[in-house]
Amino acid sequence: MMFTQEQIEEIKEYLVNVGIHSRVYLGCDSQKYRKGNTWYARYTVVLVVHINNLHGCKIFGYTDVERDYDQVDKPRMRLMNEVYKVSELYLTLAEELEDREVEIHLDVNPKKEYASSAVVKQAIGYILGVCNIQPKIKPDAFAASYAADAGVRGRWEMTK
Repeated sequence: MMFTQEQIEEIKEYLVNVGIHSRVYLGCDSQKYRKGNTWYARYTVVLVVHINNLHGCKIFGYTDVERDYDQVDKPRMRLMNEVYKVSELYLTLAEELEDREVEIHLDVNPKKEYASSAVVKQAIGYILGVCNIQPKIKPDAFAASYAADAGVRGRWEMTK
């Protein structure tokens, strides 16, 4: 799942009306869970618009659930799915984002003690190659680590 076409049109209209000086941040987070004997991952993708860089923000987002095939202690596929989902959103809105300050935030940690460190280079390389943007990673990836994290954990209602 991704944003519906109607939701994409709503985001595009919002970007046109909010002002060119508004920064845009894209991020994704996921949470693995078990249902019976099967593992699933809940993904939340967000687009955060910092209104004229001083008037608060508006968050657009959706949550999706997919089967998770990773080994329990090696979340490589799930983390790279986060990267694919956020890049897909960027590419969908690329024309509307081209004259704006845009950051892509990845919920990966470069510290070796975290499992997400295993995909840091691949995740950064993918975003650089596909979106031509140097992504932010933890601790500088608030759109993923806070906004998307809150959505994936059910702390705010997401688009169905």
